[in-house]
Amino acid sequence: RRGRICIATLVLRVTLVNEYTRSMQDAKEEVRARLGIEDVIGEYVQLKRAGRNFKGLSPFSDERTPSFFVSPDKQIWHDFSANRGGDIFSFIMEVEGLDFRGSLEFLARKAGVDLSMYQSAGSQKLAQRKKRLLEAHVLAAKYFQTCLVKNPRAIEYVFHQRRLSKEVVTEFEIGYAPDSGQALLNFLLKKGYTKHELSDAGLLNRYGSDLFRGRMMVPLQDASGQTIGFTGRIIGEVENAPKYLNTSQTLLYDKGRHVFGLSQAKEAIRTTGHVVIVEGNLDVVSSHQAGVRQVVATAGTAMTEYHLRALKRLTSDIRLCFDGDKAGIAATERAIEIAGQVEVELTIITLPPEVKDPDELIQRNVTAWQRAIERAVPAVEWVIAQYAEREDLTTAAGKRAFTSASLRLIARLKDAVEQEHYEDMVAQRIGSSRQAIHAKSLRLADDNSTSKPLRQVKTTPQPSTDNRYEYQDDLLALGCVDVPSQELFAQFDHELLVGEERQQLAAYLTDHRGKILTTTPKSLHDIDTYVKIVLLRADTRFAAWSDTERYYEAARLIRQLEHEYKKKSRDKLTAQLRDAEAEGDESTAGELRSMLNSLIKEIAREQ
Repeated sequence: RRGRICIATLVLRVTLVNEYTRSMQDAKEEVRARLGIEDVIGEYVQLKRAGRNFKGLSPFSDERTPSFFVSPDKQIWHDFSANRGGDIFSFIMEVEGLDFRGSLEFLARKAGVDLSMYQSAGSQKLAQRKKRLLEAHVLAAKYFQTCLVKNPRAIEYVFHQRRLSKEVVTEFEIGYAPDSGQALLNFLLKKGYTKHELSDAGLLNRYGSDLFRGRMMVPLQDASGQTIGFTGRIIGEVENAPKYLNTSQTLLYDKGRHVFGLSQAKEAIRTTGHVVIVEGNLDVVSSHQAGVRQVVATAGTAMTEYHLRALKRLTSDIRLCFDGDKAGIAATERAIEIAGQVEVELTIITLPPEVKDPDELIQRNVTAWQRAIERAVPAVEWVIAQYAEREDLTTAAGKRAFTSASLRLIARLKDAVEQEHYEDMVAQRIGSSRQAIHAKSLRLADDNSTSKPLRQVKTTPQPSTDNRYEYQDDLLALGCVDVPSQELFAQFDHELLVGEERQQLAAYLTDHRGKILTTTPKSLHDIDTYVKIVLLRADTRFAAWSDTERYYEAARLIRQLEHEYKKKSRDKLTAQLRDAEAEGDESTAGELRSMLNSLIKEIAREQ
């Protein structure tokens, strides 16, 4: 009986460990999805674009030539000078001196991921929590709609002051939140929800009452049309009350990822081939009502890479309509850099000076809104024009400030031809030569290479190591991308390679000769990080080599592998001979001498 109890306890412990491991893996993947590896590492290492990758000086060794590479595609980094690498978590473990759990917590805070949701409760409980919150939002939206049709003041505001149609109100599920303070709370409590759940949903304020009061309510929906939050526009004038109030970060809603109006705009975006991004949610509603439906909004000007990647699935033609004030220009500058990373075409829509936002223009003349969209100009050109307007270009100081700001922006572009185009534009603006502008651009680049403040790496930089087995990684990299080189893998003993990862990859390449490796195959997922590092090595070192050069290099490395093995065997035999001589075992010593002499002659012939 005791045996049965012990076995049952052991099974329970194993089950709990497996559940915990799965939960932590879910958390790890959520953190990884929210963070760009190049952004995190860029806080510690000055990175520059190198094709599809980034490179910089190693934070782990004292080097002057960049040999530290980051691959956003593969989500890995590799330091060729120190011969170490891994994923975003291993990097933080290295530079912050943390264990894996510590690095996960560190990055989770940066990504805004609540790790408590991934503890022993498991993913099923998390899914159940999300389902409950989604259902609460559906009920809240319907409740707000019912309140709208019953409140004359709300009807007056929505249909007459805002001039919204019944069709668009129905489509966007617009409603009204009563100003009593606990109307929604009492309604959802009767539906079986707890105050804790409603607080988690972002529907209550810090005092436990309704967050939204006396406001026109616009549901925030995800790409599939599920309500995940709300925007509330105050009706009338209320002292110390913000005009707009939005759902804060919740389990469902993340403003850094949410694109307002996307579920309603998807079809129009595909049809027109472009998307318009505005600042206000009600700008979107007005535009849809006017028949211009390829319009969405982000949370103000806080555009992120996630927003653009979500839209890129539908179109690469992104048109921004932000204000021309300092905040709008700064937001556009950030968007240009993000657009370059995501590889979308970014243009800017300029409104007539007499209107403050798209909603006002649409109310006056929807045709003018359509013309403005069609006349969008490239984002860099627009920002340069804004810089020119704020400086006096008849003075040396104005020209200096204008060119400095413009060239820093141009330096963020990846394409050299595009950079040259805008340098010409800057030169023409101030009546200077492109040579002078380009020379200043180079000086600014040199200054910026050392001016960016980087976070301190807590580990002490070490001198470059000899990396005795780095050549073996080179050999495997060639085998991944060069079919003729793979034939050589069947001609040597894979046990000559150091480490199970190298031996496992070599065996795979031998068994799958004729197949180029671009991603980690399923059978090698247990060494996924190592395979990605080898593929990064192949990309950065051998991509430009010819087939013949790769083949001869692979043959040379195999000879080096066998030669190194023989030298190790020589050293081992020498140590064994000394032991035999010390013990007076002349018979064994004689055999070892004979073997050692033969091996020494063989090594000498190869040199």
